[in-house]
Amino acid sequence: MKKDIACIAAGAVLLVAALIIPEEYVIPRFIVFLLAFIAGGLKVVANAFKGIIHGNIFNENTLMVIAAVGAFCIAEYPEAVFVVLFYRVGEMFEDYAVKKSRNSVKEVMNICPEYATLIEDGKIRKVDPDEVKIGDLISVAAGERVPLDGIVTSGSSFVDTSALTGESVPRAVNESDEILSGCINQNGLLTVRVTKTFDNSTVSRILELVENASAKKSKSEKFITKFAKYYTPIVIAAAVLLAVIPPLVIDGASFRDYIYRALSFLVVSCPCALVISVPLSFFGGIGSCAKQGILIKGGNYIEMLSKADVVVFDKTGTLTKGVFAVKEIKPVGITEEELLEKAVYAENISSHPIAESLREKYGRDIELSKISHAEEIPGHGVKAVIEGEEVLAGNGRLMESCGIPFEKKSGGTIVYVAVDNIFRGSIIISDEIKEDARELVPALKRQGITETVMLTGDEKSSAERVAADIGIDKVHSGLLPDGKVAALEEIMDGKGTKGSTAYVGDGINDAPVLARADVGIAMGALGSDAAVEAADVVIMNDSPLNIAAAVKISKKTMNIARENIIGSLIVKIVILVLCSLNIVQMGVAVFGDVGVMVLAVLNSFRALKSQKTKNQKPNEGKN
Repeated sequence: MKKDIACIAAGAVLLVAALIIPEEYVIPRFIVFLLAFIAGGLKVVANAFKGIIHGNIFNENTLMVIAAVGAFCIAEYPEAVFVVLFYRVGEMFEDYAVKKSRNSVKEVMNICPEYATLIEDGKIRKVDPDEVKIGDLISVAAGERVPLDGIVTSGSSFVDTSALTGESVPRAVNESDEILSGCINQNGLLTVRVTKTFDNSTVSRILELVENASAKKSKSEKFITKFAKYYTPIVIAAAVLLAVIPPLVIDGASFRDYIYRALSFLVVSCPCALVISVPLSFFGGIGSCAKQGILIKGGNYIEMLSKADVVVFDKTGTLTKGVFAVKEIKPVGITEEELLEKAVYAENISSHPIAESLREKYGRDIELSKISHAEEIPGHGVKAVIEGEEVLAGNGRLMESCGIPFEKKSGGTIVYVAVDNIFRGSIIISDEIKEDARELVPALKRQGITETVMLTGDEKSSAERVAADIGIDKVHSGLLPDGKVAALEEIMDGKGTKGSTAYVGDGINDAPVLARADVGIAMGALGSDAAVEAADVVIMNDSPLNIAAAVKISKKTMNIARENIIGSLIVKIVILVLCSLNIVQMGVAVFGDVGVMVLAVLNSFRALKSQKTKNQKPNEGKN
């Protein structure tokens, strides 16, 4: 940047000096103009030759060199120098914009750890994170970045997760807690047992997502790339025709006059404002989201998300915390303790949060010898043989499929229990709604989302209670995993609009639906491989409001890209016509190219600005 400023300044000083020299001193004046051109335009000439050598003949540098050299040939020395100096100024703005945009994403990229402190035979040594294997113990001192995902085996501390999630509030970790790579240990010494290799770690997946995001171009970016490929040679051909044909067919027309017009035509026709500003807008939008803990896998998903008019949600883990607690036990013919025990033993094979809540309520060790058989019935519940008794524990569909009369309950997620085909009671389990979930639907409506839908496997009463509390428009309850895909397809086929459909899930069992939607959004999915693979957008923290923030940023990014495309084309077309008619001179043509490029690049800066959600603190989203 300093070198560029020095070259431009030297060229400007020499240009002023050349203009001061009286016109009768032709040779000294020409030499100073030439020195000004060399000082300001040598880099442009070098870049043009590099492009030609590599087969990129019709690039913006080539257009500038042709225009400047042509101006020298017809003795329009000031215009020749103006062309290269203004173009260099525009390039400086472009380089600054790209650097600023890349830095916004580079903050996310800085999460990569440099080393891991491996513990072997009571000794510690620093190794490359790639060398650490699953099951190894590593030490993480205060101030160090956690190099790999793992479980804390000893120590307690607070960790800074802002680089991963955008959340500024430190998170407490204690023994047996999971800890993710990329976090910074703020205090205390932690010993961590590694659960994933570096290639499969959270930090590695995030880096891969960010690095590959720019490769997935939106339709607008693809259009601009294709447009520039054909546009530049057509413009050069048009300029040649403008320089040659009018003097041959119009009486009194001079070659010098029309060559000057053709050179001005070349200068203003340079497509760099579009070629630079449109991808920069999308890159800025991706960086703005990354600052806030939202990973978008490419510009194409920004474009698709900006068109979303229907958002479909999973319930558990997405709108609710997924932390279940036993609310009420209603036995029939047995005691509460007996009912809970039978449910716990039956659900012992399940890792579902409901089973976890039952075990937590039971609070005692499970004697596995009492269980002689256990099987899970997908979408229904479990069947187990406990001390010779057949125990069924699950939802109402399980009771109905087995022909067991039962008393329906409401008020949460219900686990019905039957022993030897006799209904023995129900256990009501509630799941707490996330704090900012109630603000989500109004925030989405403000962004133009016309309809919100919830798909869940929960029973109708429980699902409708949560939907009514949050403000969801429609509910599809009692769905099996394959039923969610069918329900989503029905929504997509029946909505009758050109907009897209986004599906939001917690990424654990929603991978098929995430992949089927126009835009799949995984919530709080840092630890879920399925979510990162299947989703197009990953909300790294657990805030539902960041869904609305992602939609807002995508819409803003698309608006900026459209403004740059339409504005640049209108200004260029107008000045091209004026140059062809010799109404404006080359100085205006230079503004038409460089000026428009600078304005478009400055406009693209707006995409870099993070869109804070309503519940963020002032410093959140700034890593």
